[in-house]
Amino acid sequence: MSQSEHKSGHEEAIVVRSPSMNRRQILSGGVSAAALVSGMGTAVAPSHSARADTPQSGGHLRLGITDSSSDETLDMTLATTIVPGVAAGALYNNLVEVDANNEPIPELAESWEASADARRWVFTLRQGVEFHNGKSLTVEDVIFSINRHRGEDSQSANKAMFAGVTDVAADGDRTVAITLADGNADFPFIMADWRTPIYAADTTNFDSGMGTGGYALESFEPGVRTALKRNPNYWKEGRAHVDSVEIIGINDATARNTALLSGEVDVINSPNRQTFSDLVATPGLQGIETQGFAHFTMPMRADTAPFDNNDVRLALKYALDREQLLRIVLSGRGTVGNDHPISPTNRFFASELEQTVYDPDKARFHVKQAGLDTLKVQLSASPASWGGANAIDAVAIFRESAAQAGIDIEIVAEPADGYWSNVWLNKAFCTSYWFGRESEDAMFSLVYAAGAPQNESFWSDERFQSLLLEARAELDAGKRREMYAEMQQILNQTGSSIIPLFNNDLLAASDKVGYGKVAGNRQVDGLRLVERWWMV
Repeated sequence: MSQSEHKSGHEEAIVVRSPSMNRRQILSGGVSAAALVSGMGTAVAPSHSARADTPQSGGHLRLGITDSSSDETLDMTLATTIVPGVAAGALYNNLVEVDANNEPIPELAESWEASADARRWVFTLRQGVEFHNGKSLTVEDVIFSINRHRGEDSQSANKAMFAGVTDVAADGDRTVAITLADGNADFPFIMADWRTPIYAADTTNFDSGMGTGGYALESFEPGVRTALKRNPNYWKEGRAHVDSVEIIGINDATARNTALLSGEVDVINSPNRQTFSDLVATPGLQGIETQGFAHFTMPMRADTAPFDNNDVRLALKYALDREQLLRIVLSGRGTVGNDHPISPTNRFFASELEQTVYDPDKARFHVKQAGLDTLKVQLSASPASWGGANAIDAVAIFRESAAQAGIDIEIVAEPADGYWSNVWLNKAFCTSYWFGRESEDAMFSLVYAAGAPQNESFWSDERFQSLLLEARAELDAGKRREMYAEMQQILNQTGSSIIPLFNNDLLAASDKVGYGKVAGNRQVDGLRLVERWWMV
């Protein structure tokens, strides 16, 4: 990952110190039964007021979760599916937590501060925290955990995020200093990522689930079931309410619905969007819909003809009826995208940017500008390539709308098995899906930075790259907003990915389950449902 140029000098340090957390206030804040709260979460067809109740202790919580696999691991540096992520939110803690308002707040670090150039970050650890085996949290545990993401031999999925870390060292008995090659104003978000929990130093068996979290591991059957029990010595006030938890892998949407209807589970994620309203209208059930960062993409390889011509890319952008796609594919449960990956819930979303809309005449114009009489392209898709929404149905809609502009899209139906190794990053035009990131820098750096390993469109732009590096090190929010707005505009006008939709995260639950404001930064209440929810 490319790193930013930093400001010179170490003038007065800028202190970033989050206020003391009132966990009970956070949990009992409640979500209105009919209104979106702060753009993050809304309840759908609730049958009672469980969300506004005071959290209660006790009970057994059962979750039916999709995206389960037999190769699951509780080593978060290697985890790729949702089930271990949900378990991690119960077993482990991070230095920093992202709350339901998408703000970084203290977790294992009670506070942190940054140098004026955002290159040196000092985290002060919370006292009185123990691992499940009774070992006290130390700075050595933090150093060990961070260093697992660093170095040539690291297999961490977050290796690129830590590429700019030049040193991690104790700065006292309770403080850890992290030095970066270049400034990064969003570094607390990196320390809050689901793949960066804190393990005990010298841990070798990561599937033991040994952490400092609200729940300890009872059993772990990859692809089948994970059982947890409450940690009686948990340090957080107002969290980890239930006595025990089962996380059950159920990949089929119909099977998840059936399990909820029959009472075999209490909560399911990713219910079928077309039948969601009917499901949560069932007596005894409730639905939760959250706007977050997840989005669908159609990357076009900018290094491959005809997609190396921006007029071709613009023609295809104008040839897609996004509103129709939203209605049919997501049943209206989402928002249209504007060919950049920044969600309306991101801090620096450019709401002033003109929305790209379906316009067959403009599409024809750009085909001619590209020097072509006609345009015919192949678009690869799989039922599994749009994260719960059927990409085959989506590209069929695209084909129909594009035909009105004289563009012929040939659909290449790809098998789900092997899609991410054989099609993605290989075929010139395909469908893809991203959970998104809490910070603009993380999303841009992961997928749109020049040379990034996951730059799925193989696109680069000198001005975009310059702004990326400059914005990363800028601590002034107003200046960062201006830079990120320009970057969104560049992607909209010259980027090589069609980004048509942001999808809302859906959960369905028994009305015997209570919760507070639901986070949208990740699925399943920011992957923290187990710690935050309770039984009524």
